[in-house]
Amino acid sequence: MNEVINKKVFFENLGLISYKEAWDYQTKLFDEIVAVKLSNRGLPAEDQKPTPNYLLFCQHPHVYTLGKSGDAGHLLLQEDQLKKEGIEFYHINRGGDITYHGPGQLVGYPVIDMENFFTDIHKYLRLLEEGVIQTIAEYGIKGGRIEGLTGVWINSETPEKGRKICALGVKTSRWVAMHGFALNVNADLNYFNNIVPCGISDKAVTSIEAEVGKKVNMEEVEAILKEKLAGLFEMIIVQK
Repeated sequence: MNEVINKKVFFENLGLISYKEAWDYQTKLFDEIVAVKLSNRGLPAEDQKPTPNYLLFCQHPHVYTLGKSGDAGHLLLQEDQLKKEGIEFYHINRGGDITYHGPGQLVGYPVIDMENFFTDIHKYLRLLEEGVIQTIAEYGIKGGRIEGLTGVWINSETPEKGRKICALGVKTSRWVAMHGFALNVNADLNYFNNIVPCGISDKAVTSIEAEVGKKVNMEEVEAILKEKLAGLFEMIIVQK
C-alpha cells in the first residue's frame, strides 16, 4: 500500500483524437505511475514520491475496439468494408467485448493509482457508473444497472427492454487503472448496427440526444460528469 496518499488528479481534455494516439498516451501515463510505485517499494514513507493520477476526456473518430476476452465475430463488417466506411478497428488490452467510439460520444479515461483512493475493482466500476447515472439525471434521464452487466442502462428495471447509454471497460495492474467509459451524448447510433455491442445481442443502444429528443451541449455534459466523478472519488481536480 502507498504510504503517501495523493488525491490530486490532473484533468486533460484531449478533444477529437485518434484512438491509437489516446491509447498510447494512456499507456505512457500508466507506465509512469507503475514506475513510481516500483521505485517507492521498500522506501520509508518520508522518502516515497506520491503517485500521480490523471483523468482524460476525449472524442474519437469512428473506431471499433475489441477487449481481450471479446469475440471477433461480434464485428459484423469485413476489413474492406471498414476501410470503405473509414472506420478503424483495434484489438485492445481492456476487459469486455466489442464497442464503438465516435464523434458525439464522451470517452473518459481515468489513469489512476487506485491505492490513492481504494483497492476494490467492483467499487471502482460502480462509482464510474454512478457518475454517469448522476450526470444523465441532470437531463431528466433515469439510468440504472442490470445485474451481471457493466455499464449504465435506461429501463434497467425491465432488463428485456434495457437500452445501454454508457459502456465500461478497464484494465488494472498493480492497482493502476486505465481505459474507462464511453457515454453516448450526441453519437450516431447507426454505427452500433455493425457490431454486437458488448457481445449483447438482445438489447438496444441509446444516447442522451435520443432520450431527450435534441442535441445537448457536449461541454456542459463534460463539466457535469467531471464534477460528479470528483465528488464520488473524492478527487482534487487539477487542470493539466
